[in-house]
Amino acid sequence: MSNIRITKQFSFETGHALYGYDGKCKNVHGHSYKLSVTVIGQPITDTTNVKFGMVIDFGDLKKIVKEEIVDVFDHATVFNKNTPHVELAKELEDRGHNVLLVNYQPTSEMMVIDFAKKITKRLPQHIKLHSLKLQETDTSFAEWYASEN
Repeated sequence: MSNIRITKQFSFETGHALYGYDGKCKNVHGHSYKLSVTVIGQPITDTTNVKFGMVIDFGDLKKIVKEEIVDVFDHATVFNKNTPHVELAKELEDRGHNVLLVNYQPTSEMMVIDFAKKITKRLPQHIKLHSLKLQETDTSFAEWYASEN
């Protein structure tokens, strides 16, 4: 049987600030992120299985990514919890804002590494995460490939 890659695309709005950065991104700002999630596996061959012919039901993949990434990061502001932005984060939280404190600088590169770990933990054993593409702007994105990690 052949290995087949399938991809599902997601979008979410997230704010962040890069502490210590020497450009505009040191300021709190946001992006309309686009996330492409590609998994690889063999289509189900059991003709009695309701998911016969599928690598994974797109709905099942959607559930995983929504719960782990989209529902968590959408309309949140992300800060590295090891920076002075923690004070700003507390102020925002006290005012009812959705704030995420993470263990990394919230760049697209580091976010895509975090996302890969979270998605991989939730996939069925016979399905492997192949790649992620996190697009921050129309012209800028970070990619993660399992074969390189």
